[in-house]
Amino acid sequence: MENSEKTELVLLACGSFNPITNMHLRLFELAKDYMNGTGKYKVIKGIISPVGDAYKKKGLISAHHRVFMAQLATKNSEWVEVDTWESLQKEWVETAKVLRHHQEKLEAGSCDHQQGSPVLERPGRKRKWAEQRQDFSHKKSLEPKTKGVPKVKLLCGADLLESFGVPNLWKREDITQIVGDYGLVCITRAGNDAQKFIYESDVLWKHQNNIHLVNEWITNDISSTKIRRALIRGQSIRYLVPDVVQEYIEKHNLYSSESEERNVGVILAPLQRNIAEANS
Repeated sequence: MENSEKTELVLLACGSFNPITNMHLRLFELAKDYMNGTGKYKVIKGIISPVGDAYKKKGLISAHHRVFMAQLATKNSEWVEVDTWESLQKEWVETAKVLRHHQEKLEAGSCDHQQGSPVLERPGRKRKWAEQRQDFSHKKSLEPKTKGVPKVKLLCGADLLESFGVPNLWKREDITQIVGDYGLVCITRAGNDAQKFIYESDVLWKHQNNIHLVNEWITNDISSTKIRRALIRGQSIRYLVPDVVQEYIEKHNLYSSESEERNVGVILAPLQRNIAEANS
């Protein structure tokens, strides 16, 4: 039956991941449980896409290190992986374009699959994931059917949702495209004003059915900013980040008072670009 079919979802998280924390990883698990629990969706993959160095955020260390830490953090995950495309771009890439890139990849892969062409995967866990899907494909007849090409949705915290209201940080057409064409899965906390923010924004209100608010009942206040602050002060960050990430940070002495001064006085890339376009 048509109404028994589920839409396959890929959850995409964009951000600095400076460094990646246990909270970042929890966002994926919370979102997957919620979206699968609706009965309408089946989450098949999560993607972490660290921003490139051209974002120019204060204290942003090299993308090479941020990507590698994210890969270490997800190496044992069966469904969350790291994508390097955004981080390798010479210029900052708008989130809407990152979403489009991944949706087009899925659509291209679907065409290849339908035509019987071999789908090339890089060695390692991604290939293993593809093999597992193939191995268990015969069991799909026992499960609800899925509809067409998987859909990409942006996974975020309530802070990203609220950042839509910061002047010149986002282009209005990009917000419309993100929430209208793709959709958000937003992790929020009980008592958070995310719903109020949606109500007060015409564009978010218009597409509210494509914004999924997920309550985080087991609260977790870990942030990359607090991690960096603890490191600068010589305090322990154990159990706040995966052990392998902590070891990598210590080995390369990644965060210091000097690294926090990186990009000080530099205008954030989206502000710089959007203000320039507005004045042109």
